[in-house]
Amino acid sequence: MKFSGIQKTTLIDYPDEIATVLFTAGCNLRCPYCHNWSLVLEYDGPYISEDEVIEILEGRKHFIRHIAITGGEPTIHKKLPKFLARLKSLGYGVKLDSNGTLPNALTKCLPHIDYVAVDVKTSIELYPKLGAKHPEKLLDTINMLINGDVDYEFRCTTTPTFVNLDTIHRMGEMVEGAKRFVFQQFNPENTLDPECKNVVPYKKEEISKLADIMASYVEEVPLRV
Repeated sequence: MKFSGIQKTTLIDYPDEIATVLFTAGCNLRCPYCHNWSLVLEYDGPYISEDEVIEILEGRKHFIRHIAITGGEPTIHKKLPKFLARLKSLGYGVKLDSNGTLPNALTKCLPHIDYVAVDVKTSIELYPKLGAKHPEKLLDTINMLINGDVDYEFRCTTTPTFVNLDTIHRMGEMVEGAKRFVFQQFNPENTLDPECKNVVPYKKEEISKLADIMASYVEEVPLRV
């Protein structure tokens, strides 16, 4: 397993814990508003080896014992479950970020993680615009998490072109009965598609209205705006 980057300390990427973030390269989607696009488009290094990562983590274990793994899309890497198991064997709490479109790969990871955050980016009908070839697989992931044992959240970046009053009810139907659905702010800077720089982010009050609608479908709707 190779990693494209490491953020040694974060206060926001693991619920209620100080954590270290590990980044993987590559993704099976092409979201136009992606701000990690440099890790998605033919990333060719530098890389940090698995053993180097473990050495860094173990050297800071007295301070940080929780790890968040993000991307890109981590589940495209076949060696990920084995690495997650290694982290757990060393006593770390593990969170995984995923776009949820590869449920078979995610299933292999679940026994080795404590928390998973899965993106629900828009209504299922619009997922082909994000590069999804089989968007219906996201529904399999959603059902698996709702009916599973691993703690989770669904989360959404409130990009106005994909999340609005026309899509929010459909999104709510997709996750109905879920424990938690988080809204986070869209940032138009440094996006994969330069046209997204012209999209004006929602004001907090507008996101709150979307959250009020989502609250009729799920138990909890935190805002990270």
